[in-house]
Amino acid sequence: MPAAKTDILQGTLTLLVLKTLSRGPAHGYAITQHIQMVSNDQLRVEEGSLYPALHRMEQEGWLRSEWAISESKRRARVYSLTPDGRKKLQDEQQNWTRLTTGVADVLSFA
Repeated sequence: MPAAKTDILQGTLTLLVLKTLSRGPAHGYAITQHIQMVSNDQLRVEEGSLYPALHRMEQEGWLRSEWAISESKRRARVYSLTPDGRKKLQDEQQNWTRLTTGVADVLSFA
């Protein structure tokens, strides 16, 4: 039997990162670990996807970053939501609800 696919649906990474950062500032590895843990290992975010997304979200003004010392005493870039990022999170959550409702409607149609 093939392994379960854990890649994140395109377009959901922004939502997952914004939601994770709504809990408070975090560095990249902590973001990936949180998503993996909360999803019970159903979702994995690869570094090759995460860091370009973080950079893009920072350029969009949804995140800000600063250098800090991590729990492991290493220098790490820590990301946090901006007010625009909180607004984007609300918008993305509404879009996700509409999308999943529509998919559920199609799947349940007899």
